[in-house]
Amino acid sequence: DAQAGQFKLHQPQDKVSVAAGETLTLNCTTSGVAGPGAVRWLKGWGDENKTIYDQKESSLPPRVMRTVVGSDTDFTIHIKNFQPDDVGTYYCVKFIKETGKDAVFQHGSGTEVSVHETALVPGMVAAVVVLCFLLLLGLFVALCMYRRKRQGGAGGPCPARTVAVGSFSSVPLRCCAGTPSTPSEVLDAESSHLPSQQSSKEENDIHYADLQPLPPAPGHGRSPGTAPTEYASLRVAAK
Repeated sequence: DAQAGQFKLHQPQDKVSVAAGETLTLNCTTSGVAGPGAVRWLKGWGDENKTIYDQKESSLPPRVMRTVVGSDTDFTIHIKNFQPDDVGTYYCVKFIKETGKDAVFQHGSGTEVSVHETALVPGMVAAVVVLCFLLLLGLFVALCMYRRKRQGGAGGPCPARTVAVGSFSSVPLRCCAGTPSTPSEVLDAESSHLPSQQSSKEENDIHYADLQPLPPAPGHGRSPGTAPTEYASLRVAAK
């Protein structure tokens, strides 16, 4: 009784969850003095318990190692490569010799161990996010190309046509404000709308301008590097 009052065994973990393949740590420390006998880790309690670690054994199981080798007070152990078959309740137990047999002197309240699924590591999460972004970007680009192709086939912009205007050089015309027009339609629109006339809907008019160099006029001095120009304006109503 005196020895039992001086000796204390502390097993702090009630429940522990570990992923399959990882290392399980089971904590157990002692203080005080007790009679001769080993400290062991048991899986389960009663007649069907299994010894996981024995202080008096010279060799440990391959997957079990102590945190502080040779300590008489710290009996924390590691179980490597924990598997679903290892799930159970583990007890840290102090034994003493009684009439030549090992008897339980003191034990912890037990640590219930379970297995949980492995969580995604940050690198895997980042890879999944990047992959989803690339897929969405590809779908967006494909949709834009499809819409552009469809609009171009239904009524895309007309090719430029060149029309001679009076004594000036050719002026490129585009029917960008409406449907494609033939050269004769452009000329008709040209002759029927003089620069002084304005359409009732000015937003539908098309304005054209051309700058052409003129021959140097006699008697007028100009600074070097400048050339005379003439501005010609043409307004054509879009059809």
